[in-house]
Amino acid sequence: MTIDMYDVIRVPRITEKGARLKEKNNVLTFEVRTDANKLQVRKAIEGIFKVKVVDVTTVRSAGKKKRMGQRLGRRSDWKKAYVTLKPGEKIDIFEGA
Repeated sequence: MTIDMYDVIRVPRITEKGARLKEKNNVLTFEVRTDANKLQVRKAIEGIFKVKVVDVTTVRSAGKKKRMGQRLGRRSDWKKAYVTLKPGEKIDIFEGA
């Protein structure tokens, strides 16, 4: 099964930790599909943003348990990718944040 590169990357994750990583190591964070692997993430970032990727690290996060009245619910599990870009490369969507 092939996955479209626009389906692999869900949203950029802009946080304080992500801003520090971006300034110090040129690392960007994205929320990706839970079934996407590192190679698919690398190809999607390089294809969409036309940059060179040096490394991809992925982290799986379990959804939090939340109470809805008397019932106990659960948020969905999700996956985050730390993408290290080649020195000198940048993505414009992170520049204004």
